[in-house]
Amino acid sequence: MTNASIITIGDELLIGQVIDTNSAWIAQQLNKSGISVIRRVAVGDKWDEIWKALEEESTHADLILITGGLGPTADDITKPLLCKYFDGKMIVNTETLENVTYLFEKVFKRPITERNKKQAEVPDTCKVLINKRGTAPGMWFEKNGKVFVSMPGVPHEMKGIMEENVIPLLPEKFNLLSIAHRTLVTFGIGESMLADLIQDFENTLPAHIKLAYLPNYGIVRLRLSSMGVKKEEINSEIDALFIELQQLVNDYLVINEDIPMEKIVTNLLLQNNKTLGTAESCTGGYIAHLITSIPGVSKIFKGSIIAYSNEIKEQQLNVQQETLLNNGAVSEEVVIEMAMGLLHQLNTDYTIAVSGIMGPDGGSAEKPVGTVWVAVGSHASIITKQFHFRFDRQKNIQLTAMNALNLLRELLVKQADK
Repeated sequence: MTNASIITIGDELLIGQVIDTNSAWIAQQLNKSGISVIRRVAVGDKWDEIWKALEEESTHADLILITGGLGPTADDITKPLLCKYFDGKMIVNTETLENVTYLFEKVFKRPITERNKKQAEVPDTCKVLINKRGTAPGMWFEKNGKVFVSMPGVPHEMKGIMEENVIPLLPEKFNLLSIAHRTLVTFGIGESMLADLIQDFENTLPAHIKLAYLPNYGIVRLRLSSMGVKKEEINSEIDALFIELQQLVNDYLVINEDIPMEKIVTNLLLQNNKTLGTAESCTGGYIAHLITSIPGVSKIFKGSIIAYSNEIKEQQLNVQQETLLNNGAVSEEVVIEMAMGLLHQLNTDYTIAVSGIMGPDGGSAEKPVGTVWVAVGSHASIITKQFHFRFDRQKNIQLTAMNALNLLRELLVKQADK
């Protein structure tokens, strides 16, 4: 089995100024290719630390992927370090120079400088991986039977090099295993209760099949994984077990695919050619953001009214001042009127309306922080539900969004079954 290690370089990663999304994405791509990521390491822009990481990771992994430190500024030391580590000398790579020149003259429409041209210098001991999305090329090295690949830290550029160069080269260098994953999504049951529910199933799984629990904002995903030489046998075995797992968690099963809640909801709306709008107070447009992150939703999503203040609730959603005075903004009565107002204002088939207290302030004994009212429905009927969350502001917002989307999902499924 081929093992991989990922080294990310940059002081900005260590101090938390930049979140390392590269490692997660790279690991996903390698996993699909049948390569197991066994270690992830972050180091600063220090020569000794980078060198030590290369030495250390090469003792654990067959493939070492490196991102960061390849820019044109003085603190970008990865390329000269790799040149020394792999006993090379710097040369100008003609194809890279042509790529850099093209980008500056045709794409950036700026004059190219000598500093920019230095991006075309690479160690003569590497295979150059052209970066069509930027100026810093990727570099493929081999030493003592191990493969090292260095790529820019800019996610968009790194992904291009991985997809166009690295992934296609891996089968030529390594004997890759077949890997199979099956993932389902549950809602409304905690991780520990889920573990109790499927304990017997988990205990009888073959040693080569792993079950992972992946909880996140009210959702728990269950993933079965298997790896081996014969692809057909792996898929046949894991499919049978996946059917059994679905039957065991059927009361909480949302879908037997690994897709987010917002895509589940938008898929249901697309299938039924129905439209949606959101009326958001406490979430400030976060639900609309989740929905519009899905490609193709312009067919079903009309828009959102972010009615954060009572004034906007009254003016834009026709919430009655008397309703607000008698019940408060965080109430069942208000979210019902928000939902009805949105349906008429945007002329949508369905709506989600939310109002709550996200914290850390604003709560009371009657309505503590984390109190949320959600309304979902259509012109025919509106259903409501109250929630009580107990986390920080951001997590309360995310939980509100997930529960609101799930409430709409349940309604759409119920109506489809009629």
